[in-house]
Amino acid sequence: MELLPSKKVTGGKMRRRKTKKARKFSWSAIKRALSSGMKKHHLHMTCASSMKQTSGTPLREFQSEKHVCQGGKSLESLMRITYTASDFIDRGNHMTPTRSPRENLSAKWREIHGQNDWENILNPIHPWLRREIVKYGEFAQATYDAFDYDSFSDFCGSCRYNRHKLFDELHLTKHGYKVTKYIYSMTNIDVPRWLERPNTGETWSKDSNWMGYVAVSGDSESQRIGRRDIAVAWRGTVAPSEWFSDIKTSLEPIGDGGVKVQCGFHGVYTCKSEATRYNKLSAAEQVMQELKRLLNFFKGIRGEEVSLTVTGHSLGGALALLTAYDAASSLPGFDHISVISFGAPRVGNIAFRDKMNEMGVKILRVVIQQDIVPKLPGIIINKILRQIHSITSRLKWVYRHVGTELKLDMSLSPYLKQEFDLAGFHNLEIYLHLTDGYAGKKSKFRWNARRDLALVNKCSDMLIEELRIPEFWFQVSNKGLVFNSHGRWVKPCRDQQDIPSPFGEAPKLDFTA
Repeated sequence: MELLPSKKVTGGKMRRRKTKKARKFSWSAIKRALSSGMKKHHLHMTCASSMKQTSGTPLREFQSEKHVCQGGKSLESLMRITYTASDFIDRGNHMTPTRSPRENLSAKWREIHGQNDWENILNPIHPWLRREIVKYGEFAQATYDAFDYDSFSDFCGSCRYNRHKLFDELHLTKHGYKVTKYIYSMTNIDVPRWLERPNTGETWSKDSNWMGYVAVSGDSESQRIGRRDIAVAWRGTVAPSEWFSDIKTSLEPIGDGGVKVQCGFHGVYTCKSEATRYNKLSAAEQVMQELKRLLNFFKGIRGEEVSLTVTGHSLGGALALLTAYDAASSLPGFDHISVISFGAPRVGNIAFRDKMNEMGVKILRVVIQQDIVPKLPGIIINKILRQIHSITSRLKWVYRHVGTELKLDMSLSPYLKQEFDLAGFHNLEIYLHLTDGYAGKKSKFRWNARRDLALVNKCSDMLIEELRIPEFWFQVSNKGLVFNSHGRWVKPCRDQQDIPSPFGEAPKLDFTA
């Protein structure tokens, strides 16, 4: 029966009153949650003496509400927040540590590194595996944190620290590895265009950029992880938008059996020139030469069990695959070769994938569901061809991913803004944050994840406003200028030991410390 006009108006008013009342309840609930509820019922990184979670009855009551607050966060997601803005005020010894336990992995390291393709330890994820993934992710992050982006610097494109200081400066000595070699590459794909012509006359190199490093586990760490581990970390692209303007998508052969890889990645990896100071040897030759030297020492002379773990983010993930391919093809002495990549694109064709599997290289690809880069190259054509897989499954020109995938989801973290941000989706610190909070495919974000949340906003603006962490906070103080004794602001001279040298001697392999 049709309602009279007066009844329609009344009904509309009633609905508005109900909506207003519901909105009022949601805001009051949020206010109570932020002021008292969260302090009572959640862990904080402050006040370490009270590290326990009390009764969750009020929490369950709040979680049943689905009202949405400002910024697109539901009341349920707000109540899952373990940390608040007050937790980021320095309270000295009363703050809880960000380090996780360091268990002895010697009996299970092969399984942790993919001997069985991570079967039964990925979903739900084994905590030892999660910590290993974060460790290698931090090795990859170091290539960004130490890179000199300053276009006014005489050393733009180099590493800001020498290899002896790298882990000390970036607080990575906790992992027990030592850097033995820096890797340089001839490339302008992965850096802004201003790096091709810096705003200064003379530069350390007009042809090369610092691209990564080789590191080795020390004696005590090797004992804990069950073998001598050689890690190679590659730097990736500066911004995902550069993929669209600079990257090439054609395939080129690199071996027998129709094995082909993307020519842009291969060019970065193999390009060299006698006219350059730092790339008389290609990046590939530099890293293979160092791996052979380390393998001869630890395997040949000491008789130790030696593994190779290659890591990288974005373009670095592609270079990690090429490194593993080369090592598996030419250095048979390794007891195990694995790759842990983050946000890596497709690298080669089906024959490349099959060859990697045949050689026994174990690959774990960490991807974020919202990140577009792992869908490249061939984001459109591969999606179409997937629909006719029975016809195209053996085509040699079709790109294919290699290895086991660990897929993360931005929406699961209660600390991240739910906004469309291509750069944020591809940010390596976001990857590490989500990895630290990952428990399994059907699990919520871990309430007891320990990795420092402030790192998320190091080079992004992805943390929710409630935490009050400045965006893009990681930068050189005063943009590199210093106040000298004469009262002038000047560019300091780089320490002599931090100036990149193409003629550095091979380090002595002393790992007794």
